[in-house]
Amino acid sequence: MASTSPVFLRLMANAVAVANHAGNIIREVMSKGDLGIVEKGVDDPQTEADRRAQLCIIGNLNKKFPLMSIIGEEDLAQESNVELVNDIDKEVLNLRCPEELVNVTEEDFVVWVDPLDGTAEYTAGMLDHVTVLIGIAHKNRPVGGVIHQPYYNYKNDKAGLGRTMWGIPGIGVGGFKPIPPPEGKRLVVTTRSHMTPVVQQALEALKPDEILRVGGAGYKVMLLMEGHATAYVFASPGCKKWDTCAPEAILTAMGGRLTDIHGTPYSYASTEMHPNKRGVLAAAKSDDHKWFVENIPDEVKQLVQGS
Repeated sequence: MASTSPVFLRLMANAVAVANHAGNIIREVMSKGDLGIVEKGVDDPQTEADRRAQLCIIGNLNKKFPLMSIIGEEDLAQESNVELVNDIDKEVLNLRCPEELVNVTEEDFVVWVDPLDGTAEYTAGMLDHVTVLIGIAHKNRPVGGVIHQPYYNYKNDKAGLGRTMWGIPGIGVGGFKPIPPPEGKRLVVTTRSHMTPVVQQALEALKPDEILRVGGAGYKVMLLMEGHATAYVFASPGCKKWDTCAPEAILTAMGGRLTDIHGTPYSYASTEMHPNKRGVLAAAKSDDHKWFVENIPDEVKQLVQGS
């Protein structure tokens, strides 16, 4: 079945399986006690888990889809002796493939990988903020996304540790049940550690009922997916394409939207610059997204122009 399925479904099914394995790596490194931290820059740590998870994800996807462009967060030379993942997610493999992707070949997809989103939170023990992100793009747009949360439920039932969520626009989502945000409340999630005067100005102008400050783009979008927040607002160039490709695909699949703060979608072509220079604005409901775009002050938008 796998060999005759469309490339896209095989890619998605392999992405789910390899994300699960990356979660095992992340937990294994943490359990050893030595995270192998190196500093890539100011307040920008990289751990052994970041390195091993990326080598595993990209190595396995490269092995099965050698003609495909894969872009990972970590600047690493790919090794030949990767930890092989032979599993494939049969539920995803048996989905109906979007008609426009049935005959697309592997060289026409671009995959954006964040092997451990929320590294600072990982090193600080804020484990529920940690995710693995694998986003698949075609013709510059996200067409599939996988978010694995390795420490889901870690404070409760250890037997139920970890979960994987996926989304395919036009088909649907799996691994979680989308929940709309509370009616009549404006709950905004934003950065935990990269606050700036411009970010603060945008938040104040929106007059939220509550501001949630958490780490990791993946975790922020998960709060939208499960009804804990109305919108994710970040009027700053801090995020990268590998932070938003997978979350955007899942939000789109459930009727939401992710753009820059001007309301313009990002391109995920392999030739694009990695930073999302015009900030991030996301909502689980398109109508909410439209309201936030319209109510972010023009002054803020002018300050976050990007290029």
